[in-house]
Amino acid sequence: MDAFEPTPPTWTTSAVHSFSFACPTCHKSSKEANGVWINRRAPVFTEDYRKKWQEFYHCQCGQVWWAWSSDRPPSELGERERDEPRRRRFDSFNPFDDF
Repeated sequence: MDAFEPTPPTWTTSAVHSFSFACPTCHKSSKEANGVWINRRAPVFTEDYRKKWQEFYHCQCGQVWWAWSSDRPPSELGERERDEPRRRRFDSFNPFDDF
């Protein structure tokens, strides 16, 4: 199952809305889901003109739930990138600069 398929899988029809971006039954995170589908064909626009999508998850416990993409918690990878020092761009590299 590809999360970006245009046609939703049949298991999405029984989905319930989760407000905590986790399974409402067993509270497992979206990373532990057996299946994922993102409804990219019907974006919703927020007040500040940003897009958000419904993300559907088929949990290991059998519960099917969905949440808005804008409610997703921040990624651990995003935090790591911010902590790393910025690398110089090649076009601004000067070999005579002191490091």
